[in-house]
Amino acid sequence: MRHRLFLMLALLVAMAAQGKTLVVYYSYTGNCEEIVTSLTEKITADVLEIEPVEKGLHYEANNYALGSQLLNAINAAPNDAASYPAIDPVTTSLADYSTVIIVTPLWWSQMAAIMQTYLFNYGPQMAGKNVGLIVSSWSSGISQVENDCKRLVPNGNYFSKSLWINHSNHSNRTTLIENWLSEINFNTVTGIAEIKADELKPKGIYNLSGQRLIREPEHGVYIVDGVKKVK
Repeated sequence: MRHRLFLMLALLVAMAAQGKTLVVYYSYTGNCEEIVTSLTEKITADVLEIEPVEKGLHYEANNYALGSQLLNAINAAPNDAASYPAIDPVTTSLADYSTVIIVTPLWWSQMAAIMQTYLFNYGPQMAGKNVGLIVSSWSSGISQVENDCKRLVPNGNYFSKSLWINHSNHSNRTTLIENWLSEINFNTVTGIAEIKADELKPKGIYNLSGQRLIREPEHGVYIVDGVKKVK
């Protein structure tokens, strides 16, 4: 009996792990970081921040000269790893997640080069996973960013729509995120049903051998709804 209870608990934990969500983001101005904070207040997810190896660069300086240079290099040879700017090492395993939400800035109508590097390196590992896209921009539309994402993650199961949060509605991001999660039926599409710790505990009264009891004993050590008690 005790062995069966342990197997049931392990199965529930495994099912919860299969429904895990990872939010991957790169933030240059801080807007994407704020979006991720608002998003993770609404869903249960782990968070991975992508950072460039070279810190302190000003991609927008001189009419976005450096940012444009990075994007042009990618556009010239999108299948060459050398075209992408280096990012810090990533240790998070995508095998642990069934859903990945990508939060990225838009640079000159394209996906930010730093995020493109991450997806170039790890996009193939997202095949068959649920993939969502949230894009932050000043005013430009996000269609080219969606194209970049699908080029880099060609075999993802994409949500029915992406979320665009621009400068004018950034302050309203919490409501936009709530509406988006509802529109894409997030919990249904991902198969995620939040499991509270109490729901994973075997219900009822058991002795230490795993035998279910009708009532609490007057003396001894026993388990009530997964909680150890001593009388």
